[in-house]
Amino acid sequence: MPSWAVILIIKQLKIISMKLKFKKNWSLFALLFVTVISSCSKNNAADPNPTTATGKKTLKTVSNATFGTVITDGDGKTLYFFSLDANGSSGCTDGCETAWPVFLADDLSSMPGLNAADVSTITRADGKKQTTYKGWPLYYYAGDVAALDIKGDASGGTWFVAKPDYSVMLASTQLVGNDGKNYLENATVGNGITQYLTDASGRTLYAFTPDTYNVNTYTKADLSNNGTWPIYESDVLNVPSVLAKNVFIQITAAGKKQLTYKGHPLYYFGPDAKRGDTKGVSVPSPGVWPILTKSTIALNP
Repeated sequence: MPSWAVILIIKQLKIISMKLKFKKNWSLFALLFVTVISSCSKNNAADPNPTTATGKKTLKTVSNATFGTVITDGDGKTLYFFSLDANGSSGCTDGCETAWPVFLADDLSSMPGLNAADVSTITRADGKKQTTYKGWPLYYYAGDVAALDIKGDASGGTWFVAKPDYSVMLASTQLVGNDGKNYLENATVGNGITQYLTDASGRTLYAFTPDTYNVNTYTKADLSNNGTWPIYESDVLNVPSVLAKNVFIQITAAGKKQLTYKGHPLYYFGPDAKRGDTKGVSVPSPGVWPILTKSTIALNP
């Protein structure tokens, strides 16, 4: 125990002894001192560095009956993804941070249930640091009071509980084609935010208009054209809560396991070099390779 702590305890016990009118009864005083020191020693033995144990922010996974495996801080406080962070930078600024405080880890030496390669740190436009998982900046929700509260999921249709095992995620941004033009959800030129499906790391997913129900009609058997529109290979794991999991199916196409959504086989666009890119919406012309949304019409079996 630090010497300053011992001195403080002695002072406090002297005050107590005076109030109880036994300040000359040093045997009783000594007994109190030994009791307090013993108690402190036991606490320190169980937690030799309590400040470090409770003061550092780290990451871990926790099992939840409703959401399955979710990502929390070291104290079990739930963390969230924001669909407007499609390009990997934070779209939550100014007043938004009051409801959705930024999470910054300062100890990533041990992250049970998580892959260290998926964790990184960005510098926001306001100069603050923020921890990311698979490129998604992490946030708290001010409405979560206790550990394991998950009250922020699906808020505004744009906030989703952070999970390590999403099959797909939802991003919300302006669609920009390979031709440099802005597009809307219906493949017409225009300005506006569209919410669409991405993979777990924020890379845009597309459908191919000629495809039929759960049938890939694009990819050649020798995969010679797979580099341009790569098959999205994924198991059916978990999806954002605003989507129904049962509309995702895994099929086999050209020897690969391809995920489908409402019967639409899912693809990447090769020239989408980074998350947030949506260049495929205009190739070879708008509407041939559309993005997918919550309102995408299902193909008929």
